[in-house]
Amino acid sequence: MTPPFAFELPTPSVAIAGDRNRFPVRRVWCVGRNYAEHAREMGFSERELPFFFAKPADALVPGGGRVRVPPRTQNLQHEIELVVAIGRPGAGVAATAAAGLVFGYAVGLDMTRRDLQLQLREQKRPWEMAKAFDQSAPIGEIHRIEETGPIERGEIWLDVNGERRQHSDLAKLIWSVPEIIANLSEYVALAPGDLIFTGTPEGVGRVQAGDVLHGGIAGIGELRVELTA
Repeated sequence: MTPPFAFELPTPSVAIAGDRNRFPVRRVWCVGRNYAEHAREMGFSERELPFFFAKPADALVPGGGRVRVPPRTQNLQHEIELVVAIGRPGAGVAATAAAGLVFGYAVGLDMTRRDLQLQLREQKRPWEMAKAFDQSAPIGEIHRIEETGPIERGEIWLDVNGERRQHSDLAKLIWSVPEIIANLSEYVALAPGDLIFTGTPEGVGRVQAGDVLHGGIAGIGELRVELTA
């Protein structure tokens, strides 16, 4: 019997610094409101239990570059984030053991249709169309944990057209990387190929076609995106 589809879908993957091999991506998880100042600028208290949402793996834009402004929004916003790549499986993992699951770290952008997000939130509807659209997750190359060591602090920043918009330190994460991994692993079994966007600091704002976004994290590298119509 002939199968209904005679083609194979490519597996999204991200470059690994200093390695010909790439990191094949299984799932993309994101943490909401994980810096106190950003939580406050969004109108929430600064320490809630972590909550998660997902993006499809093919929303990734490995290496950044040209990214299309999506339709159905008048308020596309930038969110610079530390991304954790998972290299070992784990479910119900204790925070003290969570570092053992980490393959490495990258710089990422969680692009957001903010107007649509707020509208959906008010209507108590899912966020997917505000967060999980095409090219909504530019990401830089992954640096192995053997190279960086466990990441607990370090400058994180984003410029738009050369103007500093976001600037903070990873030490200000409300929930640390081990705590994020431990909490998420209570809900889903983590596996090699999973990525976790760990939340953005304050300073998020509107961007449009023609803008150049340039951000980075100390010790992990930089990411550059040009928005196109």
